Amino acid sequence: MEGKPLREVTIKIGLERLDMQEGIMVEALLDSGAMGLVMSLEFARKKGFKLKKLERPMQVRNVDGSFNREGPIENTVEVNVYYKGHVERTEINVIEGQKWGVILGMPWLEHHNPEIDWKTGEVKMTRCPEECGKQWRPVQEKSGWEKQKEEEKREEAGRKREEKEKRKTRKKGKTMEVRKVAEEWEIWDKEEEAARSEAEAKKLVPEKFHRWIKVFGKKQSERMPTRKLWDHAIDVKEGFVP
Repeated sequence: MEGKPLREVTIKIGLERLDMQEGIMVEALLDSGAMGLVMSLEFARKKGFKLKKLERPMQVRNVDGSFNREGPIENTVEVNVYYKGHVERTEINVIEGQKWGVILGMPWLEHHNPEIDWKTGEVKMTRCPEECGKQWRPVQEKSGWEKQKEEEKREEAGRKREEKEKRKTRKKGKTMEVRKVAEEWEIWDKEEEAARSEAEAKKLVPEKFHRWIKVFGKKQSERMPTRKLWDHAIDVKEGFVP
């Protein structure tokens, strides 16, 4: 007859309180759904573990993505963990309202990669990394609100860059428009001045010469004539005053 199917896998581990160098045995749950190492606040207080206050609380989300009703993680405990000749120093997050005294989550399972017999529940530490036995701290994954906050910052930075580019484009467009209008005004002023000059010249020049009226205009009269090969200098006597 087959035995009862496993509902969960647990291991009996030793936890050493570093401040008192005293150890206790506890049954810890192996949970691949937990994103950290967890200790119940009630268990930590009952067993006299020294709580270490976090500089910044860490929000905890449930499996469905909602925030844990017990609030964020505010404390950790630093302990030595013993299991079948395996030893390590690590930090465990302390959370209120947990059913299990200690939960070893995915970071611990991934780091040690233990052999688990899912029929008997036996756990063997045969594939531990070289650094086992030394001080080890699980890398805490960023909480949902931290990820969301970073995403909002990236989106806000992107919007600011886009708005800045739009302002630069609008400013450049306005500058080009003003420059174009100024050039058009300048051309219009020159054309208007030339027209006035031509009208005034026609009053003074006989009609038979009107076909060459432009040479009598103000603009033409103010410029020097084009240099020719046959141009020659006219020397003025020294001391001559016209």
